Amino acid sequence: MSWRFLRVFCYPARIIAAVSPLVPFLAGLAALVAGALVLRTYGPRYRVGRLLATTPTVSVAEARALAAAGVERYVRVSGRIDAEDEFEDDAHRPLVFRRTRLQLRRASRWVSFEDRRERVRFEVRDGLDGIVVNDAALDDGLVVIPRESVGIAADLPDRVPSGTPDDVDVRLRVEQVSTVEHAIVLGVPGLDASGEPQLSNGLGRPLVLTTLEPDEAMRVIAEGRTRRPLIAAACFACGAGLILIALLLAVVGAVS
Repeated sequence: MSWRFLRVFCYPARIIAAVSPLVPFLAGLAALVAGALVLRTYGPRYRVGRLLATTPTVSVAEARALAAAGVERYVRVSGRIDAEDEFEDDAHRPLVFRRTRLQLRRASRWVSFEDRRERVRFEVRDGLDGIVVNDAALDDGLVVIPRESVGIAADLPDRVPSGTPDDVDVRLRVEQVSTVEHAIVLGVPGLDASGEPQLSNGLGRPLVLTTLEPDEAMRVIAEGRTRRPLIAAACFACGAGLILIALLLAVVGAVS
């Protein structure tokens, strides 16, 4: 009786030991790669979101000290936007930066055919300390709530590229930064041409500026679409679970 019991008890362990850990390990790696590829569909904005989540925070005073010392580090600072020469939008808000783009829909992407920028020199201030933001370097790293208006090419016959079909979707997208807002800025401290400390792109990373809290900035980066992030999260969870199973199988096999 005891011998039969031992055979029944040990049988599942032998089955487990016979399963190669390589199978779930490779499946787990495939799931992790799939999750990364899903996030890559966001283009450069995926990297911006990752940097917002991982970049170390320093004070404005510490960023100025790094610039003066010539130490290149990619850091995050926060404070209120300030400028001497603002300009106004239609609602009379004082602006320091405005980007206006006209875009055509190409398959699932929007492609710009006009890109106009208006800007003045501005800085981020924390108490008495301030550091200039190199606004000329702002591109995909600008994360604000955009203003959008969608029509068709027939609405702008004199501005769309020649040969564009009249029924192609056209989008007007406006992104702006105001002095009434606080901002989070990611960049490398350095000195500008006049010797003033500034934050700019560098070390292979973009200049990032957002007037939103990180969670809200992530939603803007995802363009309100929750399906792809959920798919990516499921892939990462599945991949991690499969790799853990592979490790357990390897341990069981070694013990057996």
